[in-house]
Amino acid sequence: MITERSHIEVSGIPVEIRRKAIKNLHVGVYPPHGKVRVAAPPYLDDEAVRMAIVSRLSWIRRQQQGFVRQARQSAREIVTGESHYFGGRRYRLDVVERQGNPRVRVVNNSTLELQVRTGTDWVTRQQTLDRWYRREIKARIPELLAVWEPVVGVEVADCRIKRMKTRWGSCNIGARRVWLNLELAKKSPRCLEYILVHEMVHLLERHHTERFRALMDQCMPDWRLRKDELNETPLAHDDWGY
Repeated sequence: MITERSHIEVSGIPVEIRRKAIKNLHVGVYPPHGKVRVAAPPYLDDEAVRMAIVSRLSWIRRQQQGFVRQARQSAREIVTGESHYFGGRRYRLDVVERQGNPRVRVVNNSTLELQVRTGTDWVTRQQTLDRWYRREIKARIPELLAVWEPVVGVEVADCRIKRMKTRWGSCNIGARRVWLNLELAKKSPRCLEYILVHEMVHLLERHHTERFRALMDQCMPDWRLRKDELNETPLAHDDWGY
């Protein structure tokens, strides 16, 4: 539970401090613009947080530079000819106006066909795509959990999909519930698998500690390569990330 929020600036970098009932300080750099956020125990004052940031300045700037280099798609209008991503591949969108229920399908491994009623507006087209992306992720989850639950050594009680602005995934340890970002449907299956395992490991270790990294190494030895692959693929225009 967050008890206090405050802000400081360190070497020109704005830092948000969230004080919680935790034992150790944690520093995070978040997409899309490299926002720095610190989770700190209540007993640590701003000067202690400042010193922790100073000791991590090189790492923070490397993370921020990586976000700056990431490609971003321009805003999508959901019209024929646009490039849209699915499963880590780029497809040409073909909007087909017809009677009947809207649907989406992949045609010839190169075209993403969006079938909608004549005159359908941008919002409805986007909602149709989102529903399809959601179904595609949901269809993969049972198979992935069957593979990874024995490897990680946890059982996921519930796995859901939603849009997130600052994370690729999250979890509720008490409920053993995992949330996946809807945008993962656009990424490589390897990236979806990585985020799922990442959140499953968080059910064993809440924070990104040495133990967490050791568990990731044990369960998914190539997780760092998958993480790099995820961060190299284009981000959506609406500025969210993990």
